[in-house]
Amino acid sequence: MTTQHTELQYLPSDLKKELLPQHVAVIMDGNGRWAKRQGLPRIMGHKAGVDAIKDLLRCCKDWGIKALTVYAFSTENWKRPQEEVEFLMTLFQRVLRQELREMVEENVQIQFVGNLQALPKALQEEISRSMAETKENRSIRFTVATNYGGRQEILQACRAIAQKVQQGLLQPEEISEEVFESHLYTAGVADPDLLIRTSGEMRLSNFLLWQMAYGEIYITDALWPDFDRSEFHRALSAYQQRERRFGQI
Repeated sequence: MTTQHTELQYLPSDLKKELLPQHVAVIMDGNGRWAKRQGLPRIMGHKAGVDAIKDLLRCCKDWGIKALTVYAFSTENWKRPQEEVEFLMTLFQRVLRQELREMVEENVQIQFVGNLQALPKALQEEISRSMAETKENRSIRFTVATNYGGRQEILQACRAIAQKVQQGLLQPEEISEEVFESHLYTAGVADPDLLIRTSGEMRLSNFLLWQMAYGEIYITDALWPDFDRSEFHRALSAYQQRERRFGQI
């Protein structure tokens, strides 16, 4: 988790601690475009993106935000060139292996959500090890959505509930929001208060479709590798200026 983060180490004075989001989710968009602007291969954008993730995680921990969820690899990302997909799988595995000790030392709990069984076996093993070794950590919960799709998540929850009804373990009238949420990949994790999307795109891209029912959305033109603490500060400032009514007057 070690990165250079020399500015804004502490919560900026204009931000109110009591109004910080407890859970921030991020769609990290723009690695490829960042690399192209730098005259570099796309894979170098993904490497730079990892550094941005590490600094944002440290920043959330420094500023007292309790949960961070990032969209690392969608179910649609398998359509990318095979060389890029293979590089990403290897990169995930290497980063987990290299950073796990520091994550443990910094009391970070790592959680992966998505259809993990479709990932390469070696990566699955690293994921299982990282979750097992950090499951008791409590300073911040870091959730990585990998091979994740919001529609697919909802479908698998429906299938699991339907199977319980068929087996007589659950009655249709017992199906509530709470029951449904307990069958999602994100069961046990509070919904995000704030979703940040980089690179100026204004869509959810099949991410946390159920969970973002009442979450605030912040869009920035910054490409993901350029998303630093100053950018995060601006996102939180915008969030704190909004009035969250949850359908009330």
